[in-house]
Amino acid sequence: MSLADLPPGQNADQVRNHWWWRPGWHVGRRFFAFHITFDNQPALYDLAATYRTALAEMPSLTLIPDQWLHLTMQGVGFADEIQPADLNQLAEETRDLLAAVPAFEVKFGSVVVVDEAIVMPAEPPQPVQELRRLTRTAIGRVFGEEQVPENAEKFRPHVSVAYLTADGPSAPYIETVSRAKVEQAPVTITHVDLIEMHRDQQMYEWRTVEALPLA
Repeated sequence: MSLADLPPGQNADQVRNHWWWRPGWHVGRRFFAFHITFDNQPALYDLAATYRTALAEMPSLTLIPDQWLHLTMQGVGFADEIQPADLNQLAEETRDLLAAVPAFEVKFGSVVVVDEAIVMPAEPPQPVQELRRLTRTAIGRVFGEEQVPENAEKFRPHVSVAYLTADGPSAPYIETVSRAKVEQAPVTITHVDLIEMHRDQQMYEWRTVEALPLA
C-alpha cells in the first residue's frame, strides 16, 4: 500500500519492485512535475545518510543519494505533450500563487515502509498540502480543470530514502530501519521547483525549469 493508503504509523505488509514502467513512461521520455528539492539541507542529508547506512547491507534496494532527494508533489505531464508557451504560463501562474505563501518549516524523522519505497513523512503535512493545492490551481488555469492529473485528496507528503527493487515481505526492512538511531531533521521550505525529470537509470533525475520562491 502507498503512504496515502496507510493509516498513520502503519507499514505495508508486502513490497514490490518500484521500477516497473508506468503507462506512458519509457527510456528517453521526460516528464514535467512540481517537486520540492533540497539544496543545502545538511540536517536532512544527515538523516538520510543514517538510514542509508542502516540499509546498506539489505538486498533489493535503490538507495537515494543526497543530490536526488526530493518531495514528490504534483505531476504536470509528459514533456513531448506540452508546448513551451504553456509551460512558461504555468510557471508564471504558479509563481504568482506561491508569492503569497510564507516560507515554513517541516520536520522529517521516522520512516514508513510502503509498497515500493522507504519514506520519511513530512510533519506537519498541511503546509505542503497547501502548496500542492496551489500548483493544482495553476495547472487548472492553464490547461483546464479537467486536465489536472492525479487525485487531489490522495497525498501524504514525504521524502523517499530508498526504492524497493523486488517483491516480498516488508518485515526485514521494517526491522532494519527500526534499529536506526535518528533525530528529527528540520527543513525550511523556501521554494517549489518546476522540473523536467526522467527515470532512465532507475533513479529520478531532473533539471530545474523554474525555482518558484515562497514569500
